[in-house]
Amino acid sequence: MQALILAGGRGKRLGGASAAANKCLLNVLGRPLIEYSLEIAINSGIKDIVVVVGYRSEDIINNYGDSYKGSRIEYVTQAEQKGLIHAMECAKNSINDGSFMLLLGDEFMVNPRHKEMPGRFENKGLFGICGIVLVEDKDLIKRTYAVYENKDNAIYRLVEKPENPLNNKMGTGNCIFNSKVFSFIENVPVNKKRGEKELPDLIQCAIDDGKRVEAFEICEHYININSSEEFKKAESYFAHL
Repeated sequence: MQALILAGGRGKRLGGASAAANKCLLNVLGRPLIEYSLEIAINSGIKDIVVVVGYRSEDIINNYGDSYKGSRIEYVTQAEQKGLIHAMECAKNSINDGSFMLLLGDEFMVNPRHKEMPGRFENKGLFGICGIVLVEDKDLIKRTYAVYENKDNAIYRLVEKPENPLNNKMGTGNCIFNSKVFSFIENVPVNKKRGEKELPDLIQCAIDDGKRVEAFEICEHYININSSEEFKKAESYFAHL
Protein backbone atom coordinates (compact mmCIF):
# COMPACT_ATOMS: atom_id res chain seq x y z
CA MET A 1 0.00 0.00 0.00
CA GLN A 2 1.19 3.51 -0.85
CA ALA A 3 0.37 6.81 0.82
CA LEU A 4 -0.75 9.83 -1.19
CA ILE A 5 -0.32 13.12 0.68
CA LEU A 6 -1.84 16.24 -0.89
CA ALA A 7 0.20 19.33 -0.03
CA GLY A 8 -0.12 21.61 -3.05
CA GLY A 9 -2.38 24.43 -1.90
CA ARG A 10 -1.33 27.81 -0.63
CA GLY A 11 -3.99 28.37 2.00
CA LYS A 12 -4.89 31.94 1.11
CA ARG A 13 -7.22 32.23 4.10
CA LEU A 14 -4.17 31.92 6.35
CA GLY A 15 -3.08 35.34 5.09
CA GLY A 16 0.55 36.35 5.42
CA ALA A 17 1.47 33.15 7.26
CA SER A 18 1.21 31.15 4.04
CA ALA A 19 2.66 33.82 1.75
CA ALA A 20 6.23 33.13 2.86
CA ALA A 21 5.98 29.34 3.11
CA ASN A 22 3.87 26.39 2.06
CA LYS A 23 1.08 26.12 4.64
CA CYS A 24 1.88 22.46 5.21
CA LEU A 25 5.21 23.57 6.70
CA LEU A 26 3.61 25.89 9.25
CA ASN A 27 4.49 24.77 12.76
CA VAL A 28 1.73 23.33 14.91
CA LEU A 29 2.92 22.50 18.42
CA GLY A 30 6.54 22.72 17.35
CA ARG A 31 6.60 20.69 14.15
CA PRO A 32 5.58 21.21 10.50
CA LEU A 33 1.98 20.31 9.83
CA ILE A 34 2.82 17.85 7.03
CA GLU A 35 4.91 15.76 9.40
CA TYR A 36 1.77 14.60 11.16
CA SER A 37 0.63 13.04 7.86
CA LEU A 38 4.09 11.61 7.18
CA GLU A 39 4.12 10.04 10.65
CA ILE A 40 0.67 8.53 10.04
CA ALA A 41 1.97 6.89 6.86
CA ILE A 42 5.07 5.57 8.64
CA ASN A 43 3.08 4.27 11.61
CA SER A 44 0.72 2.49 9.19
CA GLY A 45 3.67 0.53 7.82
CA ILE A 46 3.79 2.34 4.48
CA LYS A 47 7.18 2.53 2.77
CA ASP A 48 6.20 4.31 -0.44
CA ILE A 49 4.87 7.89 -0.12
CA VAL A 50 3.73 10.15 -2.96
CA VAL A 51 3.46 13.84 -2.11
CA VAL A 52 1.61 16.25 -4.41
CA VAL A 53 3.20 19.69 -4.23
CA GLY A 54 2.34 22.97 -5.89
CA TYR A 55 2.63 26.35 -4.19
CA ARG A 56 6.23 26.86 -3.03
CA SER A 57 6.89 23.20 -3.81
CA GLU A 58 10.63 23.68 -3.28
CA ASP A 59 9.99 24.34 0.42
CA ILE A 60 8.72 20.80 0.97
CA ILE A 61 11.11 19.10 -1.46
CA ASN A 62 14.18 20.77 0.02
CA ASN A 63 13.01 20.04 3.55
CA TYR A 64 12.40 16.30 3.17
CA GLY A 65 14.29 15.15 0.08
CA ASP A 66 13.58 11.66 -1.23
CA SER A 67 12.88 9.85 2.05
CA TYR A 68 11.40 10.20 5.52
CA LYS A 69 12.42 7.83 8.31
CA GLY A 70 13.30 5.13 5.79
CA SER A 71 10.22 5.47 3.58
CA ARG A 72 10.66 6.60 0.00
CA ILE A 73 9.13 9.93 -1.07
CA GLU A 74 8.19 10.76 -4.66
CA TYR A 75 6.97 14.25 -5.54
CA VAL A 76 4.32 15.11 -8.10
CA THR A 77 3.71 18.71 -9.12
CA GLN A 78 0.22 20.18 -9.36
CA ALA A 79 1.01 23.19 -11.53
CA GLU A 80 -2.42 24.78 -10.99
CA GLN A 81 -4.34 24.41 -7.75
CA LYS A 82 -7.67 23.10 -9.03
CA GLY A 83 -8.81 21.20 -5.98
CA LEU A 84 -8.38 17.85 -4.28
CA ILE A 85 -9.58 15.61 -7.10
CA HIS A 86 -7.33 17.39 -9.60
CA ALA A 87 -4.41 16.87 -7.20
CA MET A 88 -5.21 13.16 -7.02
CA GLU A 89 -5.42 12.98 -10.80
CA CYS A 90 -1.98 14.57 -11.09
CA ALA A 91 -0.58 11.68 -9.05
CA LYS A 92 -2.36 8.93 -10.99
CA ASN A 93 0.74 7.69 -12.81
CA SER A 94 2.67 7.43 -9.55
CA ILE A 95 0.12 5.18 -7.86
CA ASN A 96 0.65 1.48 -8.45
CA ASP A 97 -2.08 -1.06 -9.10
CA GLY A 98 -3.39 -2.00 -5.69
CA SER A 99 -4.40 0.48 -3.02
CA PHE A 100 -3.35 3.75 -1.42
CA MET A 101 -4.02 5.76 1.72
CA LEU A 102 -5.10 9.33 1.02
CA LEU A 103 -3.93 11.97 3.50
CA LEU A 104 -4.18 15.74 3.46
CA GLY A 105 -1.11 17.72 4.41
CA ASP A 106 -3.18 20.29 6.34
CA GLU A 107 -5.10 17.98 8.68
CA PHE A 108 -4.38 17.56 12.37
CA MET A 109 -5.77 14.86 14.65
CA VAL A 110 -5.85 13.59 18.21
CA ASN A 111 -5.14 9.85 18.62
CA PRO A 112 -5.28 8.86 14.94
CA ARG A 113 -6.16 5.21 14.22
CA HIS A 114 -4.91 4.93 10.64
CA LYS A 115 -2.75 1.87 11.23
CA GLU A 116 -5.92 -0.18 11.81
CA MET A 117 -7.38 0.81 8.45
CA PRO A 118 -5.27 -1.27 6.01
CA GLY A 119 -6.13 -4.53 7.77
CA ARG A 120 -9.84 -3.81 7.68
CA PHE A 121 -9.63 -2.68 4.06
CA GLU A 122 -7.89 -5.88 2.96
CA ASN A 123 -9.70 -8.38 5.19
CA LYS A 124 -13.14 -7.19 4.08
CA GLY A 125 -12.18 -6.79 0.42
CA LEU A 126 -13.38 -3.19 0.32
CA PHE A 127 -13.10 -0.72 -2.52
CA GLY A 128 -12.72 2.14 -0.08
CA ILE A 129 -12.76 3.32 3.53
CA CYS A 130 -13.73 6.86 4.54
CA GLY A 131 -12.23 8.14 7.77
CA ILE A 132 -14.92 9.85 9.83
CA VAL A 133 -15.07 11.72 13.13
CA LEU A 134 -18.05 11.63 15.48
CA VAL A 135 -18.79 15.23 16.40
CA GLU A 136 -21.06 16.87 18.97
CA ASP A 137 -21.50 20.02 16.89
CA LYS A 138 -23.15 19.08 13.59
CA ASP A 139 -22.26 22.48 12.17
CA LEU A 140 -18.72 21.16 11.76
CA ILE A 141 -20.00 18.71 9.15
CA LYS A 142 -21.08 21.65 7.02
CA ARG A 143 -17.38 22.32 6.40
CA THR A 144 -16.58 18.81 5.13
CA TYR A 145 -19.11 16.14 4.15
CA ALA A 146 -21.84 13.98 5.65
CA VAL A 147 -21.71 10.18 5.63
CA TYR A 148 -24.80 7.93 5.58
CA GLU A 149 -24.65 4.15 6.04
CA ASN A 150 -27.18 1.35 5.58
CA LYS A 151 -27.87 -1.47 8.07
CA ASP A 152 -24.87 -3.56 6.98
CA ASN A 153 -22.48 -0.62 7.51
CA ALA A 154 -21.92 0.14 3.84
CA ILE A 155 -21.96 3.82 2.87
CA TYR A 156 -24.76 4.59 0.44
CA ARG A 157 -24.65 8.41 0.36
CA LEU A 158 -22.13 11.21 0.83
CA VAL A 159 -23.11 14.88 0.83
CA GLU A 160 -20.56 17.67 0.38
CA LYS A 161 -21.04 20.55 2.86
CA PRO A 162 -24.64 19.63 3.80
CA GLU A 163 -26.96 22.36 5.01
CA ASN A 164 -28.71 19.99 7.43
CA PRO A 165 -26.58 16.97 8.49
CA LEU A 166 -28.79 14.06 9.58
CA ASN A 167 -26.26 12.44 11.91
CA ASN A 168 -23.02 13.28 13.71
CA LYS A 169 -20.62 11.56 11.29
CA MET A 170 -18.20 14.03 9.73
CA GLY A 171 -16.16 12.89 6.75
CA THR A 172 -12.45 13.67 6.45
CA GLY A 173 -9.85 13.53 3.69
CA ASN A 174 -8.31 10.43 5.24
CA CYS A 175 -9.34 7.44 3.15
CA ILE A 176 -8.07 4.22 1.60
CA PHE A 177 -8.97 3.41 -1.98
CA ASN A 178 -8.47 0.72 -4.53
CA SER A 179 -6.38 2.37 -7.26
CA LYS A 180 -9.25 1.79 -9.71
CA VAL A 181 -10.91 4.81 -8.10
CA PHE A 182 -9.06 6.94 -10.66
CA SER A 183 -11.27 5.49 -13.40
CA PHE A 184 -14.28 7.29 -11.89
CA ILE A 185 -12.77 10.79 -11.97
CA GLU A 186 -14.01 11.60 -15.46
CA ASN A 187 -17.60 10.94 -14.30
CA VAL A 188 -17.42 13.28 -11.30
CA PRO A 189 -19.51 16.44 -11.78
CA VAL A 190 -17.95 19.86 -11.23
CA ASN A 191 -19.30 21.54 -8.11
CA LYS A 192 -21.16 24.65 -9.30
CA LYS A 193 -20.21 26.77 -6.28
CA ARG A 194 -16.52 25.85 -6.08
CA GLY A 195 -15.83 25.21 -9.75
CA GLU A 196 -13.97 21.96 -9.04
CA LYS A 197 -14.61 18.28 -8.47
CA GLU A 198 -15.13 17.12 -4.90
CA LEU A 199 -13.94 14.00 -3.04
CA PRO A 200 -17.41 12.92 -1.81
CA ASP A 201 -18.72 13.00 -5.38
CA LEU A 202 -15.83 10.80 -6.54
CA ILE A 203 -16.59 8.25 -3.83
CA GLN A 204 -20.29 8.46 -4.64
CA CYS A 205 -19.58 7.56 -8.28
CA ALA A 206 -17.84 4.38 -7.10
CA ILE A 207 -20.67 3.53 -4.70
CA ASP A 208 -23.28 4.06 -7.41
CA ASP A 209 -21.29 1.62 -9.56
CA GLY A 210 -21.72 -1.04 -6.89
CA LYS A 211 -18.39 -0.68 -5.09
CA ARG A 212 -18.42 -1.27 -1.34
CA VAL A 213 -17.17 1.62 0.78
CA GLU A 214 -17.34 1.71 4.57
CA ALA A 215 -16.79 4.35 7.25
CA PHE A 216 -14.08 4.13 9.88
CA GLU A 217 -13.82 6.29 13.01
CA ILE A 218 -10.41 7.79 12.36
CA CYS A 219 -9.60 9.80 15.49
CA GLU A 220 -10.99 11.50 18.59
CA HIS A 221 -10.72 15.07 17.35
CA TYR A 222 -9.95 16.62 13.98
CA ILE A 223 -9.12 20.03 12.52
CA ASN A 224 -8.58 20.80 8.85
CA ILE A 225 -6.40 23.92 8.98
CA ASN A 226 -7.53 26.25 6.20
CA SER A 227 -7.75 29.57 8.00
CA SER A 228 -6.02 31.61 10.70
CA GLU A 229 -8.95 30.85 12.99
CA GLU A 230 -8.52 27.09 12.55
CA PHE A 231 -4.76 27.39 13.02
CA LYS A 232 -5.25 29.18 16.34
CA LYS A 233 -7.92 26.67 17.33
CA ALA A 234 -5.52 23.78 16.77
CA GLU A 235 -2.79 25.43 18.82
CA SER A 236 -5.21 26.29 21.61
CA TYR A 237 -7.04 22.96 21.72
CA PHE A 238 -4.09 20.64 21.52
CA ALA A 239 -1.88 22.69 23.83
CA HIS A 240 -4.19 21.81 26.68
CA LEU A 241 -4.30 18.06 26.13
